[in-house]
Amino acid sequence: MKLHELQSPPGANKRIKRVGRGTGSGHGKTSTRGHKGQKSRSGGGVRPGFEGGQMPLQRRLPKRGFTNIFKKEYSIINVKDFNVFEDGTEVTLELLQQAGLIKNLKNEVKVLGDGDLERKVMVKAHRFSKQAEEKITARGGKAEVI
Repeated sequence: MKLHELQSPPGANKRIKRVGRGTGSGHGKTSTRGHKGQKSRSGGGVRPGFEGGQMPLQRRLPKRGFTNIFKKEYSIINVKDFNVFEDGTEVTLELLQQAGLIKNLKNEVKVLGDGDLERKVMVKAHRFSKQAEEKITARGGKAEVI
């Protein structure tokens, strides 16, 4: 196959329907909108969810629960993720972001104790689980709460 032999699969490229181009086209006069009514007018139509005056579905269904606007979001990191750093490294939030372990600095960082830690690191984060703190200090590192 050569570059000049490439072509779209059959049915991929359809001609657009050109409406309002005279009666001979078959799509002239009312331009496929039918006669009269709200939907035939320019700018006409009903809003999404409108059911002709009947009580809309989103209002008929019962509502449950609420959203807590004070909920804190945490970026989760496990102690096994610190093995990418060198011995004696001071692991800060900026360093974690550069390493690609957390996406943004808006969320607080919580360190969990999954996996084994093979490095001596000084970690600065917002929260630590007990298991994570034990694993970090057992290696001679330090878990510092920001």
